[in-house]
Amino acid sequence: MGANLERVFGEHDPARRIEAIRELYAPDAILHEPDRSVHGHEAVSRAVTELLGHLPRDFVFTAVRPALGHNGVGRLQWTAGPSGGPVAVTGLDVAHIEHGLIKTLHVFLDPQGA
Repeated sequence: MGANLERVFGEHDPARRIEAIRELYAPDAILHEPDRSVHGHEAVSRAVTELLGHLPRDFVFTAVRPALGHNGVGRLQWTAGPSGGPVAVTGLDVAHIEHGLIKTLHVFLDPQGA
């Protein structure tokens, strides 16, 4: 899940991002964001591209602590904000993992940090 945060949500190059998505996500994966859900590699890539397009270029996503999980479900708390600057948003990712790939990812934003 840390690789997802860094290689997908932290990647500004679309070609490297879709490559990471194909390595980390099942082909029929579903990404559930607070305002929408998307299905499949290309749709996940477009959703992340759109999200990153609304954030300053120097924003970074950082894991608060190592991911936790068992029985195919994992969670990762994270923060985002300018590199070296104040935290702008906090969140939690909850993933269902099958055969080592993310099958479903739920992104939750902390209302106090959003």
